[in-house]
Amino acid sequence: MSSIKVKKALLSVSDKAGLIPLAQTLKSFGCEIISTGGTGRKLAEAGISYTDISKVTGNPEAFGGRMKTISFNIESALLFDRERDAKEAADLNIEAIDMVVCNLYPFQKVLEAGADFETLIENIDIGGPTMVRAAAKNFKYVATITNPDSYDSIIAELKENKGALSYETRHELMRIAFNHTADYDAMIAQAMDKSLGKESLRLSFTGGKTLRYGENSHQSALYFKEVGAPNSLYDMDILHGKALSFNNILDIHGAIESVRTLNRTACSVIKHSNPCGLCEGTDQRTVLEQTWAGDPISAFGSIIAFNQKLEKSTVEFLGLEKKASQRKFVEVIVAPSFTDEALEYLQLHKNLRVIAYDVNAPRTGKDIRYMNGSLLVQDLDDQLHSKIETVTTTSIEAPNDLVEFGLKAISNIKSNAIVVVRRKGDMLQLLGMGAGQPNRLVASKLALEKCGENLTNEYTGAPEGLEAYIREELGKTVLISDAFFPFPDNVELAHEYGIKAIVQPGGSIRDNKVIDKCNELGVTMIFTGLRHFKH
Repeated sequence: MSSIKVKKALLSVSDKAGLIPLAQTLKSFGCEIISTGGTGRKLAEAGISYTDISKVTGNPEAFGGRMKTISFNIESALLFDRERDAKEAADLNIEAIDMVVCNLYPFQKVLEAGADFETLIENIDIGGPTMVRAAAKNFKYVATITNPDSYDSIIAELKENKGALSYETRHELMRIAFNHTADYDAMIAQAMDKSLGKESLRLSFTGGKTLRYGENSHQSALYFKEVGAPNSLYDMDILHGKALSFNNILDIHGAIESVRTLNRTACSVIKHSNPCGLCEGTDQRTVLEQTWAGDPISAFGSIIAFNQKLEKSTVEFLGLEKKASQRKFVEVIVAPSFTDEALEYLQLHKNLRVIAYDVNAPRTGKDIRYMNGSLLVQDLDDQLHSKIETVTTTSIEAPNDLVEFGLKAISNIKSNAIVVVRRKGDMLQLLGMGAGQPNRLVASKLALEKCGENLTNEYTGAPEGLEAYIREELGKTVLISDAFFPFPDNVELAHEYGIKAIVQPGGSIRDNKVIDKCNELGVTMIFTGLRHFKH
């Protein structure tokens, strides 16, 4: 299809940002501008002449502005087929309008400002969507501009093509226009439902990217961005490496979440969405080493996230300059930014994905899960505890920063979950975890066994002193459960390994039996009042 010269344009906008340069460009190519009240005044202030829309409709604006653009003349000028209907349009004295520039009444803005119901009703646009849809339907001959962000590219094309726009541009503008009116109507529908106590949810996503594959190689997968979402993970900057898969993105999200709320220099190693290593401290290289030490076997093929700019001295730990068998194999590294030297070093591995994303940006929205034609929606789990209460007669001090570190860790691990955390020098470290178990006792056993394995790896003394060393070190840790202990068996197991402090939400009908067992064994138990299931 050919380009269309814009000889007549209708401008009627609520958001007038950037409008004047567009109008001036149209005028410079001899385009006649038709406009409505507020937009017309803005044009007049800039010295741009226009035709008042009432001269086209044959009627004045009426009913407090509710009637402006809706008319046979306007909609016909937008809708008629320039080839098939040319004679009929001429007989009816209909002159073609080649462009509509329209963004709608600011319903979202007044809704978010807490406006009353009557104000919301007055901010439902009727004429605007009618014009936009008519123009978009007839995109073969009409350009429809609904987003001020499009103005610069439109101006550039008008200048390059002497006042004309290509078919490809009109087609793209049509797509944007129909998405715009669909989102607008969905937002109004949700608000009207809510006004009558009927909750509804209409989601809008765009920009579907094809991923390498889904959870398994035989599954295809797409990745979308929620319209208007701030800090969307979709916008992560892939600086290096091969394309991402479905699993990569899930693990990247898990990695970001696990370091997002940590206070100091932090690092996480993620495998199958769970942090198998997590640490915070002051020295980035040492923090990475201790994170990796949390489970060096599971760290193979992992995702690593940092909450601060990544330095070359840190990533040299991976040994990428060595032959393949001596490197530490990692799938993805995520950080807010990278030094030039760090990025250059990471690029030694041609397939390693290097991603820049602001891991410290606040989360927004809801936790949404789609299943077989149904949808679950919940608030984000963004509260650590409602109390920190020692409920046993034995009271060993469990430092608040260590407890909070452990709670942040466990809120990112699949249930049933147990973590054991410790202070090591100036660092806080996840020493062992058990994740995703149907039996909490098994989760405890896995976490404690991993602690024993890691402490064995770090021990440098005589063999006969190993058992005492493990027990002594575990006595300095805190064991944290994501939900209450239903029976005393977890306490008994923890005590066998030397654990002296346990944190759990409480709330079981058998709390007293669990507390009694702690008192009997000299174990401190702290209730937090909040569980952290992650299914």
